[in-house]
Amino acid sequence: MLMRCLLLLLVLIMTGCTTPNEAPQEAATWPNPRWVAQESGTDALIIGMHAVDENVVWASGQQGTFVRTTDGGETWDAGVVPDADALEFRDVHGIDASTAYLLSAGTGEASRIYKTTDAGDTWALQYVNDEPEGFFDCMSFWDAERGIAMSDAVDGEFILIATEDGGTTWTRINPAIVPDAFPGEGSFASSGTCLITKPGGHVWFGTGASGVETRIISSADYGQTWQVSGTPLPSDTPSSGTYSLAFWDLDHGLALGGDYARPDTLLPSVAYTEDSGKTWQLTDSFPLKGSVFGSSIVPGMPTPTVVAVAPTGSAYSYDGGHTWATLDTLNYWTVAFAGDDIGWAGGPSGRIVRFAAE
Repeated sequence: MLMRCLLLLLVLIMTGCTTPNEAPQEAATWPNPRWVAQESGTDALIIGMHAVDENVVWASGQQGTFVRTTDGGETWDAGVVPDADALEFRDVHGIDASTAYLLSAGTGEASRIYKTTDAGDTWALQYVNDEPEGFFDCMSFWDAERGIAMSDAVDGEFILIATEDGGTTWTRINPAIVPDAFPGEGSFASSGTCLITKPGGHVWFGTGASGVETRIISSADYGQTWQVSGTPLPSDTPSSGTYSLAFWDLDHGLALGGDYARPDTLLPSVAYTEDSGKTWQLTDSFPLKGSVFGSSIVPGMPTPTVVAVAPTGSAYSYDGGHTWATLDTLNYWTVAFAGDDIGWAGGPSGRIVRFAAE
């Protein structure tokens, strides 16, 4: 009996400590991954992007611009929200081919939320920021009716607003229950991914620019209670901190950032968590200089895969962000994936590209 146990132990060690019911995980690889340019129909900077599915994608940007495809990017329809051509739509969230939300960033009344239910033919103005020093950065939705948006801190308090009725009403979450902000602390409206949600009321947002600590602030109950944790990402300048968050599940995720004012410098840019954001550790070998602006989990891959974009290029990781490979060195602000090889990125001059691997 002892010899049989020793032989079994030896077999387990030699096979990576798997049992017959726990086969080794298949390796995730893309043959010849690259971006293929598409015609967006606009020359505006593309900042936000949301892939609803493999066919429907919404994107947003400067000059009050939105673009939409319903055929996977074969054709894109571009438009400008009426009376909003001076606004920068830094975030977009699509519900389906007809319904989407846009968030504009800017000081005071320049921060707004619009909604369409007719594929962009008309837009309803749902929310106008009435705090003169407020500056909204990101929004996200748990479902078609329930969503949340955030602004940089004012007088030491983050401004968080939430809706439970599809944006008909937006109500500020009581600042007394949200962790206080450090002086100067805020987020970065680089792609609309500084705040993300997961089903069941989970939400995380990342901060920076404090000169004290880059932090992740989270809730697991739709914002009724909040937790805060520090990350090892730099926050020593007004332009450094967390720009983007990406979570595979409720426990495992990434905080990505850097410093956009140092585009020629390799910085600590990626941190990972395995406990829902309670603790964070730096990953190695991230190849892009400056700061990550956007990121997207790639669903359907056999290993935890993520794509990150920056003004200095794009990169991907097959192993939860621990090691990375460069895709290219073009300028991107935003990225969104809907499947294992179905994704898009956007950037300056109306740039929209679709992912290809073959």
